[in-house]
This record gives sequence, C-alpha cells and structure tokens, in this order.
Amino acid sequence: MGDMDPHIFAVAEEAYKQMGRDEKNQSIIVSGESGAGKTVSAKYAMRFFATVGGSANDTSVEEKVLASSPIMEAIGNAKTTRNDNSSRFGKYIQIGFDRRYHIIGANMRTYLLEKSRVVFQAEDERNYHIFYQLCASSSLPEFKDLSLSNAEDFTYTSLGENIFIDGVNDAEDLVKTREALKMIESHQMSIFKIIASILHLGNVEIVSERDGESCHINRDDTYLNHFCRLLGIEQEQMEHWLSRRKLVTTSETYVKNMSHAQAVNARDALAKHIYAHLFDWIVEHINKALHTSTKQHSFIGVLDIYGFETFEINSFEQFCINYANEKLQQQFNSHVFKLEQEEYMKEQIPWTLIDFYDNQPCIDLIEAKLGILDLLDEECKVPKGTDQNWAQKLYSKHSNSGHFEKPRMSNRSFIVVHFADKVEYQCDGFLEKNRDTVYEEQINILKASQFQLVADLFHDGKDSGPPSATSKSSKINVRAAKPVPKGHNREHRKSVGTQFRNSLHLLMETLNATTPHYVRCIKPNDYKESFVFDSKRAVQQLRACGVLETIRISAAGYPSRWTYPDFFNRYRVLMTKKDMTIGDKKQVCKNLLETLIKDPDKFQFGKTKIFFRAGQVAYLEKLRADKFRFACIKIQKTVRGWLQRIRYRKIRKSAITLQRYGRGYLARRYAEMLRLTRAALICQKQYRMVQVRREYLRVRRAVITIQAFARGMFVRRLYQEFLLHHKAMIIQKTVRGWLVRKKYLHARNAAIVIQCFYRRVRAKRQLKQLKIEARSAEHFKNLNVGMENKIVQLQKKMDNQSKEYKTQNEQLIVTNTALGSEVTKLQKELETFRIRQTAGTQVTSLQEELEKLRVELQEAHAQKKQIEEEFSNEKQGLKQRVEELEKENTLLKKEKEEMNRRIQNPTQGEFQPQKEIRLQVELDEERQRYQNLVKEYSRLEQRYENLQEDLSSMKFHPGHRRYPSNQSSLGSDSNYTSISMSEVGDTDDTIQQVEEMGIEKAAMDLSVFMKLQKRVRELEQERKRLQTNLEKVEELSKRKAYYLPSFRLCSSNLLCLQRQELETENKKLKNDLNELRKAVADRASENNSSNELQEGYNLLLNQLKTANEELDVRKEEVLILKTQIVNSTRQSENINHIVSLKTSPPLTQDWGYLNEDGELGLAYQGLKQVARLLEAQLQTQSRQHKDELEALHTQIELLKDNLEKKQEMLDHFSTLSPEALVEFSVQQEITRLTNENLLMMMIVLQDLKELVEKLEKNEKKLKKQLRIYMKKVQELEVSQATRSRPELTRQVTVQRKEKDFEGMLEYYKEDEALLVKSLITDMKPNVVSATVPCLPAYILFMCIRHADYINDDQKVHSLLTTTINAIKKVLKRNNDDFEMTSFWLANTSRLLHCLKQYSGDEAFMTQNTAKQNEHCLKNFDLAEYRQVLSDLSIQIYQQLVRIAEGIMQPMIVSAMLESESIPSLAGVKTMGYRNRSSSLDCESGGPAGYTLQALVRQLGQFSNIMADHGLDPEISQQVVRQLFYSINAVTLNNLLLRKDVCSWSTGMQLRYNISQLEEWLRGKNLHQSGAVATLEPVIQAAQLLQVKKKTSQDAEAICSLCTALSLQQIVKILNLYTPLNEFEERVTVSFIRDIQNRLQDRAENNQLLVDTKYTFPVLFPYTPSVLSLETVHIPASLSLDFLTRV
Repeated sequence: MGDMDPHIFAVAEEAYKQMGRDEKNQSIIVSGESGAGKTVSAKYAMRFFATVGGSANDTSVEEKVLASSPIMEAIGNAKTTRNDNSSRFGKYIQIGFDRRYHIIGANMRTYLLEKSRVVFQAEDERNYHIFYQLCASSSLPEFKDLSLSNAEDFTYTSLGENIFIDGVNDAEDLVKTREALKMIESHQMSIFKIIASILHLGNVEIVSERDGESCHINRDDTYLNHFCRLLGIEQEQMEHWLSRRKLVTTSETYVKNMSHAQAVNARDALAKHIYAHLFDWIVEHINKALHTSTKQHSFIGVLDIYGFETFEINSFEQFCINYANEKLQQQFNSHVFKLEQEEYMKEQIPWTLIDFYDNQPCIDLIEAKLGILDLLDEECKVPKGTDQNWAQKLYSKHSNSGHFEKPRMSNRSFIVVHFADKVEYQCDGFLEKNRDTVYEEQINILKASQFQLVADLFHDGKDSGPPSATSKSSKINVRAAKPVPKGHNREHRKSVGTQFRNSLHLLMETLNATTPHYVRCIKPNDYKESFVFDSKRAVQQLRACGVLETIRISAAGYPSRWTYPDFFNRYRVLMTKKDMTIGDKKQVCKNLLETLIKDPDKFQFGKTKIFFRAGQVAYLEKLRADKFRFACIKIQKTVRGWLQRIRYRKIRKSAITLQRYGRGYLARRYAEMLRLTRAALICQKQYRMVQVRREYLRVRRAVITIQAFARGMFVRRLYQEFLLHHKAMIIQKTVRGWLVRKKYLHARNAAIVIQCFYRRVRAKRQLKQLKIEARSAEHFKNLNVGMENKIVQLQKKMDNQSKEYKTQNEQLIVTNTALGSEVTKLQKELETFRIRQTAGTQVTSLQEELEKLRVELQEAHAQKKQIEEEFSNEKQGLKQRVEELEKENTLLKKEKEEMNRRIQNPTQGEFQPQKEIRLQVELDEERQRYQNLVKEYSRLEQRYENLQEDLSSMKFHPGHRRYPSNQSSLGSDSNYTSISMSEVGDTDDTIQQVEEMGIEKAAMDLSVFMKLQKRVRELEQERKRLQTNLEKVEELSKRKAYYLPSFRLCSSNLLCLQRQELETENKKLKNDLNELRKAVADRASENNSSNELQEGYNLLLNQLKTANEELDVRKEEVLILKTQIVNSTRQSENINHIVSLKTSPPLTQDWGYLNEDGELGLAYQGLKQVARLLEAQLQTQSRQHKDELEALHTQIELLKDNLEKKQEMLDHFSTLSPEALVEFSVQQEITRLTNENLLMMMIVLQDLKELVEKLEKNEKKLKKQLRIYMKKVQELEVSQATRSRPELTRQVTVQRKEKDFEGMLEYYKEDEALLVKSLITDMKPNVVSATVPCLPAYILFMCIRHADYINDDQKVHSLLTTTINAIKKVLKRNNDDFEMTSFWLANTSRLLHCLKQYSGDEAFMTQNTAKQNEHCLKNFDLAEYRQVLSDLSIQIYQQLVRIAEGIMQPMIVSAMLESESIPSLAGVKTMGYRNRSSSLDCESGGPAGYTLQALVRQLGQFSNIMADHGLDPEISQQVVRQLFYSINAVTLNNLLLRKDVCSWSTGMQLRYNISQLEEWLRGKNLHQSGAVATLEPVIQAAQLLQVKKKTSQDAEAICSLCTALSLQQIVKILNLYTPLNEFEERVTVSFIRDIQNRLQDRAENNQLLVDTKYTFPVLFPYTPSVLSLETVHIPASLSLDFLTRV
C-alpha cells in the first residue's frame, strides 16, 4: 500500500488483511471537514468489504449492507453551503465476519441527528433529501393520497429559498430509496405518510388573538386535516392541544392558552420529535434486517461522522460536532505517534521520545466536572434558567482557561479554542435544544393513532423503561382509570448533551479496543467547483488533522525501511562476487551499505529491518538503475553491431548491380532527349521571331496615332481652364479690394465718432470728480490745522528713513538719462533717413533699413519667447515639483515592494506583524502627503486658470480701449506683473498685425515701438515698487483707525488721490503708445509715397516728445508720493505710541471703511500678493544665480584639469627625442581629426534623422488630406449622380454588409469641441442610466484609439487635454452635486483603467482576452496622461467626500446623540436635565428633527448612486470609510463638549445606533471596507458611559477597554458623566486620578477633539473591464452622429 498513491480500497484492504493476520477487530475512521467526501469514502469502503468478503450462502447480506447507504442518505443527509450531500448525523457501522472472513451481518449506531434542520434551514440550504424526493414524485398514482405538491409550497422545505441541487434529480433518487427500503418489508408507505404529515404540519396556520396571549387554529385548515388524516389521529384534539398546554400540580390540573410564538415553537418541536423517532425507528429496523444469529468472529467498523464545522452562527449542533472531533483527534494523536515510536523501540533503534500536541485540556473544558456540558445541564434543571445566565456562569468559571475566551463585543456568546480553529458559539437556543422537550398531551394523541406504526413510534421504550434484548414489547396498552399526575421519567430527564457524551464515550471504548485505520479527506476548495485546488486550504486541513505533525516525526527519524531479505534481493546487483559468497545476508547488507554510503548517520540496522534517512533510498535506486543501464547498453551495442554488418553487406551488393544497369539506360535516354530538344528550339526561335515583330510594328503605329490626338486635346483643354482662372482672379482681386477698403473706411469713421463722444463724457466726469476732490481736500486742511505741530514732529522722525529712498531717485535719474539717449538716437536716425531721402538713394537705404528691421524683428520674437518663458515659470516649477514627488512616490513603491518581500520571509518571527503595520502606516502617510500635494496643485492650477482669464481680458484689441481705474488691483492676483502680461498680449497682437500687413511694410517702425514699450515696462516696475511701500503705509493707517478717524480719512484720501493721478498718467502714456501703434499700422497699410512717409515720421517725433514730457511728470509725481509716504510713516509711529498707552477693544472693520469706493483696500490686497510673488521670483532668481555659479565653478575646475593635462604633456614632450616627438604629434593630430569627423558625422546623422521625421509627418498629413479629399470627391460624385437622375421615385434600400469592427470611433478634428460638449459639458447622468456604466469613458477611449491608430499625436494630445479641462470645468460648475461628482469619478477612473488595460504593458494584460490584447495602443505611450488622470481622480474623490460630508454634517449629531431610536429609553433623562431634551429637540428642528433612519437612508442613497454609476467597489468602500470617520469625529467631539449627553442612557442609545450602522454595512456587503474600525473611539466612549466606575478593578477594566481613546478624552468623559437618578453616584475625583496614573505611560497624542478634516489616503486599484470595445453601443439620444465606427 505504501508504494502506491493513497486510495480508499488500499486502506480497506489493509484493514481486511490485518483482521485475518492479527485476529483482531479493525476500525476505519473517516474524518475531514464538511464536504470533503467522508460519506462517499465510507460507501466505497463498505463496497470493497461486500465484494471481497461476500457471504458464503445465498442470504445476500452484503447487498443489504450496501442498500442501507441510500436509505440513510435520504433521511439523514441534506444540502449545506459547503456540501450538497452533507451527513447531518454520525454513524458507526460494524460489519461482522465469521471465521472464514465472510460477511454474516452488520449493525449501525447513529449519533446526534440535526433535528433543527426539519423546521429551519439557512439561506441556500435544504431540508433532508427525503422531503424533496417525495415532493418531486407527488404526481405518481401511489402518492396521490399524500396530498403533496411542489416543495416551494411547504414552509419546512422553502426556507432556504433554493430547492434544487445542480446535477441531482430528486425523482430518480426516490426510486433508489424505495428500492433500498424493500429491506424494511411492508412499512414503506407508512414511512412516507409520516414524512408527508410533517410537511403538512409546518403549513398549519396559527392565528393570534387580539389580546396577544392566546391563539387558535381554524377548523377548516386543510393542512391540519391532511396531517391528522395521514397519522390517523383526532383532528379536534390536535387542534385543541396545538394552541393550549396542561399544567399539572400535586392537587390540580390547569389548561393554559399559549401565545402565538409559544404555539409555533410547540408545533415545530412536535415536528422535530416525530422525525427523530421515525429516524431511530428506521435505523432500528435496518439493524434488525442486518442482524444474524450466527456467532460473530470479528468485525470491521466504519466510522462516518461529521467533520469539524464553523459557520457565521454556530449553535448547539456545531458544539457537539466539534466536541466529537476533539475526541477523535485525541485518539488519532495517541495512536499514530505511539506506533511510530514503538516501531523504533521494537527494532532497538536509538531514539528520543517526541512530545506531541495533546488536546485533553480542551476536552476537559467540555466534559469535565463543572465543564460546559455540566453547567448546561445544571442550568436546564433551574426552573427559570436562561441562555444569558448560563453564559454568565461560563464567563465566571472558565475565564482563566486557555481554551475558553469571551468575545469583546457580545455577552451572549463564547469562544472555544479547538485543535483546528477558534469557534464562536451563540448561546441562544442551547438550553432549549439540550432539554428537547415536547408537550405530553400531543404525544398522547399520537400514541392513540389508528395506525400501528405511528403508535409504536411513541410507545417503544417511553412508557416503560428500556426493554431488554430478549423481551418483546406487548401490543396491549393499559391505561389508568383517572388521570394521575405523572412525574418525568429518566428518558426525559436525561439531556441531549448527556446522551451524546455517553454515546461518544462508548464509541471511544469501541475504537480503542480495535486497530484503527485513518482516512483523512481533504477538501480542495470551498466553492464546490471541480478542478480547482486551493493549496492554502489543503495545508490548513492537513495541519488541523495532525498529518503534518506525523510527517514531521517521520522526517525527523528514519522514514524509509527495508527488511534484510528484501534489501538483499533488490540491491544484489550492486554487490561483488566476494560479497555473494558470504552466507549471512544480514552481514552482506551491512558491508554493502558501509561501502556505498559513507555517512553512518544516514542509516541504522535494526533487528529485522534497515532504517534509512530521507533521500538515501533514492540514492541507492539511482546506483541500481545506473548499473542496469550500463549492462543493457553493452548488450545492445554488441547485438546491434552484428545485425547491421550482415544487413549492410547484402544491401551493398544489390545496390551495385542495380546501379550498373540503371545508369546505362538513363544515359542512352538522355542523349536522345538532347538531340530532339535542340531541333525543336531552332524551329520555335525562327517562328516566334517573325510573329512577334509583326505584332510589335502594328501596335506601335496605332499608339503613336492615339497619343498625338490625345495630347493635343488635353493641352487645349488645360489652356482654356488656365485662361478662365486668370480672368476670374483679376475680377475677384479688384472687387475684393474695393469691398475691403470701403468696409475699413466705414469702420474707421464710426470708431472715431464713438471715441470722440466717449472721451468727452469721460473728460466731463473726470473734471467733476477732480472738483469734488479739491473741495474735500480743502475741508480736510481746515479740520487738521491743529495737528501741524504733530506732523512736524513725525517728519523729524522720518528723516532717517528718507536716506533709503535716495537710491531709488538715482535709479530714476539713470532711467531718464537712458531714455534721453534713446530719443537722441532716434532723432539721429530720422535725420539720416531724411538726408538719404533727399539725396535720391531711397531704395538702397530702405533695403538696408529693411535688413536692420528684420534683425530687430527677430530680436522681438526672441524677447517674446523670453516673456512667455517667464510667464510659464511658476507652472513649470509646479510640474517639476510634481515630477519630483512622483519620483519619490516610485522610490517609496519600490521600498514598499522590497519590504513586502522581506515581510514574506518567515524567519523574522514575532516582530514581523509590527514591522508590517509600521511600514503600512508610513506608506499611508506618504500617500496622504502626495494627495495633499495634488490638492494643492489643483488649487494652484485653478488659480492659474483664473489668471489666464484675466490675461485674456487684458489682451490688445484693435480700436480704442478703456483701462479701468483699478487695473493694478485687478492684475495683482496674477503670478506675474500686470505690465508683463499686457506686454505679452500687445506683442502677440503686434506680430499678428505685422504678419497681416507684411514684413516689408511694418518692420520700418517696429524698433521704435519696441524701445518705447521697454521704457514703459521699466516705469511700470518703478510704480509697482512704490506701491509696495504704499502697502506698508496703509497697514499703519489701518491700525490708527479707531483713535484718529479724521486723520485716517485725510491721509488715505490723499494717498488715494495721488495714486489715481499716477494711474491716469499711466493710462495716458499707454493711450499714446496705442496711438503710435495705430500710426505705424496705418502708415504701413498705405502707399509708400514720400509725403505720407514724412507725415508718419513727424507723428513719430511728436509721440516721442509727448512721451518724454509724460516721463518728467511721472518723476515729479513719484517724488510727491515719496514725501507723502514719509509723512504717513511718521504719523503712524506717533499713533502707535498713543495706542500703546491705551487698551483698545478688538476692532471689526472691513476694507470698505478705508475709503468710499473700497479701491484702496483692493489695491492693498493685490499689492500684498504681488510682494509675495516678487519674493518668490527673487528666491528663484537667487537659486538660478547659485546654479550658474556652481556651473562656472565646475567649468573652472575642468579648465584647471585641462591645463594640468597639457602641462604634463609639455613635460612629456620635453623628455622625448625628436623622432618620438614627431610620431607623438602625428598620433595626437590623427585622434583629433577622427574625433572631429565622428562629431560631424553624428551632427549630420542627427540632422538627417530630424529631416526624415519631418518628411514622414508631412507624408502622413498629406495622406490624411488625400483620404479626406477622396471622400469629398466620392460624396460629390454621389450627389451629382443623384441630381442627374431626378426621375427615380421608388425608394431603394441598400443593405450594408456586416463589418468586423475594431472598437474604434473616427471623428474629424473640427468636431472635437462638439464631441466634448456632448459627452462632458452637456452630459447628464440620467441620460446614460439605462446603458453600459461609464459609457462616456468608453467612447472617449475608442476615439483615442483611432487617433493612435492613424498615428496623429496632435489629435491624441488635443483630445486628452480638452477632456481633462472639460471635466474640471463641469466639476467646478457642479461643486455641490454629489450625483454629478460620482458620475465623473466613475468615468475618470474607468478611462484611467482603459488606458492601463490597453497600454500594451504586460503587467496590465494578464486578465485580457485575445481580442482585447489586439486592441492595445500601437504608437503612443500615454503613461504621463495616466498620472494626470490619476491626480484628477484624486481631486474628484476629495470633492465627492467633501460634498457628502457637507450633506451629512447637520444630520450626525441629531441622529447619533439626540434622536431616541430605542423607545424604552425615551423617558430616561439625566439628573438635572429633565427639561433640556425638549428644548434641544425644538432647536434642532422640532419633533421632526433628523433621526438615525434619515442618516441611514442618506448613506444608502450615496451607496446606490455610486453603484448605479458603475464606480469601483473598492473606491465606494473608501468613500464609506471616510464618511464613517466623519460620523465618528463629529459624534465624539459633541459628546466631549456636552454634559447633557454624557449619561448611561446616551451610551446605550449610542451603542444601539452604532449597531444599526454596522447592520447597514453588512446589508450592503461593506463590512470589509474598514468602516467599522473608524467607529472604534465612539464605541469605546459608549462602553465607558455604561461600565461601572467605582473600584480599582473597574479602573483597570476601563484602561484595557478604552485603547482608542486618549487620556484627555477619557478624563473629559468621566468629568462630564451625569447620573441618571439620585441613587447613582457621580464619578469620584480619586477614581479619575487612578485612571490618570494608570494611563500616564501610554504613548499617544493627547488631543481632546478629533480632527474632522482628516482624510484617509485614497487608493485606486486596477480593475480591468471585461467589456469588449467592439460591442459598445452608442444610443441615439447622445447625438453623436458625426462619429464613425471603425
């Protein structure tokens, strides 16, 4: 048996042989988990015994033994969640043999039938098979009397909601069951009637009375009629006693009505009682049928008992089953390990005894005195014993046991640590199942049945004691004349647990008296699927049943054994002739092993066997196989050589003869063929030459004639077309020029009129404003006459600060001189230009000027690029920061993978979980930091978009433009100065005008324009610097507002006046600059006549003079502003001194109080931000300077190294001879030339590659345009064809052939905006609610696939960028819409998954189909866009959480703390707050405030919305986890801040509310999301409110209980705790100090309130789509007709 694979027949054969060899009884113990195949293995073992040990006569006992299996499976097996044919009872079958080892009989013992399955089945489970077999065969004629129908119509068979088993036909199984029941003779139909009556009993309807304490059964109940008819009992009596019970005392007898629940329990108990007695009766009659009178010599017992079971809810049945498995496991350990060690002892091998695991403590916990069963029987004897009291006794008695535990969150369950696993048992129902009580009145009715079988079921062994084996029960029933109160007999007093324990002891005695053989059934998987093997589950089962421990002991010893004769016979080929001559085989074996195996520890010699270590037998087998192989090769070599030599000689002789004759014949035939071929070739050559030449001459003449006529026709036609085009172009040119000139003159005249009127209105307004301000200034001077002395004192203090502004004045002087020099240069250029014009050399000078202006234009382009680079500095910096963070993220991921690989190393021991938790926490922190940076990046990106919008509004537009008075404040929010942005816009527009007018016309005055623009930029920078100083003055004026309002108003208005004047001057300068640009453009657009040129340059000189005058005015205004700043700073110091002498109340002023229109406040805010941005720019510039310095240092070092090398070479040259010096110089020159040539070749190759790429791109674009033109041509041809045949009236439908779509959508570039608008901007979630989830994401990805397919990188970039920006805009517009945010989170994550799934990366293609792998992207790597989409998904997730928290925020406190969801606690109020609750209800919305149900409904609504939109379940779980954290934080913070809710009743209410939330999580299958763990602080706070708070033991319990609460939180709750009534005491100060002393060493964050803004880091797991792209259907409601499927 050990040489073959494990098989049940091998075990059975071993038991059968050992029974005959040892003359000892055998036992086969089949064990394993539920569904592992124990019942089938037991059937195969009995089939083997029936075949091998058939009966000697014709009694066919073996057939009866096999026939008992279908009967027991039908009445004792049922479908469970783990097994479709699970045995719900244990059985031990003894097969008896005579002295010749033939089967003579059998006997069966059963253990603990699961009676509760008759009346209750869990979900996806069934009742016993016999019920469904009868219902499936109810249409048979012999079953008409049973009144059965479909199994779904009966309560006892439809509770599991699934009445069918895949691959099982209940009707066919009934046929096998009836065939097997023939061994019980004529009781078959009686059994079926009893089973059918149980089904009818379950459908009896018990109607409750109005008082709720009584009930009745309708007299016309058909099911009760069928039940009584099938059992032959009185219907009225059964109807009466099903709803009533009899109470018997010593003196009287009472009849009491039962409530509805009691009546239902009594009915179910009666059904279980009937089925249990029927089961025992069938087993008894099977034993009678298998009994024999022949004396039994020996037997083999087959034990098929239930395996170890653990479910979500474990009850009394699972407890007994696991108790039996504990006993069997103990028996297996003691037997197997003792056999292993006795083998070494018998063979006298030196061996150390091994200790093995003993589960006797767990068995003592169950069956010992005051164990679990004893306490259960004791509680059953108590008159009013309950499951709760029994559980409390268990906690008090066995809390110190190592195999007993108490659950943390329950007081009605307990945990037993079994050999296989920990199992939690629910105490509910233990007492009732252990008592197994049935009302005696109902049993008496059944005893009086008309049918003998029914009466016998309840008479045997019940009225009298257990009958003896020889006595027969009498059929005469003797009854008393009048009722006498009966006492309970011993059968009823004996509990089910006691009976099971006694039967289990009897089984153990039987097994210990036999030789056991073990069959361990291993279940491959938990899903009942074929060809699926779960290795982890298999190892777990092997460890649980002790097999791994057995292997360990065997491997530690000598697992391989040979007897000396067997070893000699097998390995004699390895012996020498000298060893064979020795007569002692034992000595020969010893000599051989000492020769072959050098290590003496690898084997041991016993008395009868040789013991080998692991691997040694394989080594000997290899030596034996090598020996045989060598001998076989030698024999084969000799024989094959001899045979091949003989065969070769015969073949060679025959081949020579055949070759001689064949070669002669072939040579003669070949010569004849050559002669004939030569003659045929000569004839063919001459004939073909003549034919071909004639045909060629004829065709040539015809072609020449056709070409002549065709070419003439085409040339004439082409000439006519060219002539027509030329004439049309002349006409178009003239007409278009006239129209454009007319339109331009009309527009210019209208603009001039509008400008005149508008400027007049503005001038009137400005004059009026200046008059008002002049009057107000005079008023302020009169008010502030008395303050001149103070101003003089303040001015003295500001003298020291005036030195700081001298440098600024010097800079202004320098800029003025620079501007003057530029003006003189321009004047000189104009003079030279005039001289050249008068001299008549206008053409040459214009060409030279044109070349200069071209160079200046290039410089302008370069300056534009520089400005654009400065404009994008901040964005690039942010992108670099994000890239650095991404690199750090990748490094962290690599470190995480490395740590995970180390975590998987089992040698790290007990510190591994802590290290893994620490690494996980660090990973979450890094992910949190990264996501915070993404949030900050999104905020900056939004700010950047706002700045771009401001820029677009400040761009240059043709015509007059009105600059607002608060331009500086509006532009101050940008990251760059306002003048730089306007310069960018003006430069772009100017370049556009130059391109429209032509370079030659507009370049003449562009240099002057650029110089003026540069000067304006410098002045704007100076103004900005002065405005920063103004900001400081405004801060000081803001502080003195409370004490000196009049002085504040005076100074602020004066400063505002000066600032407005500066801005008006700045606007005038800009308007003049715009007029200059207009003049340049107008002059360039007109003809180049000398007079007009002279007028243009005169206008230019006038503009330069006015600009110079405006600069002087600006300087004066700057000096005035500086003096005003000095005065204001002195006044601020004086005011600060006054404020320090008085204590002022806090001021609440807004920016509108500074001046009337609020412009100064806005300017102040803008200038503050500008100052910050300037600091950032200075820092970046300083960093750049540092980098440049470092680069220069490195260059200096490189130059030093080169100098040192050259110095060494010179030294080397000085030591060389003249010939060597010449050779060395030649070699150096050759290497230099080769390096230069290689460099030039590299440059040329790079240029060629770039040229080839450009040509390829142009070729692709041309091909694309060609395809578009071809389509247009085809459409035109079709349209022309339809126009030319208008007479067709009949509609003809053209059937389109079915096309194999590749899952792509084609669209034109101009339709991109419409696509984004239809799919994103105008998309509503309800439009695509009935389609595939995430349909917009699939459509967008199919469009991206087509752009990738045609290799259009611009199209891919444009579509992805537009999509991301459109999603951001939609989310910004719907920033408070949960449904829209959830919809786009689902679509964005799905688009990200599609980019990963079809990226072509092997890591993402493992779950793809072959078709999906064909759809992967071919040309582009979109990894960067995946990162962008990932960041966008994080932003959308954060917005989704924020919206949900905002909706739930007002509901949490009312639902969790204030709503009274437990009615019994409605009247319980804390002492001193009796009237507070009503007022709180009114404040929170009255009686109809938020309740827990409203909160749960809101959570359900969120969950349903996310599920409807197809959001990944992992993301939904993270959202729910974050929302539950918010519930915990808000609830705990309010609990810590409100004394009226810190009471025992609030704790009870809060715990109930949390349980409802946990129930909601389980109902939504979200209990694995980690949301429950976030509620742990609130749970512990609720428990803290409920526990006792007096003794030191209570303090220790609180310390061990409140692990998630900080010390401050615990102390705060204890201080706020308020008693319910006057009988309850407050928490003492000493108790709180005891708590503080115990928890002072706890390392934690002593923070009182929980951070409500904390956000868990989100993780988007990769979930590929199973949907094929070619199957996506686009509904017509989306209006995407312009998309074409490819």
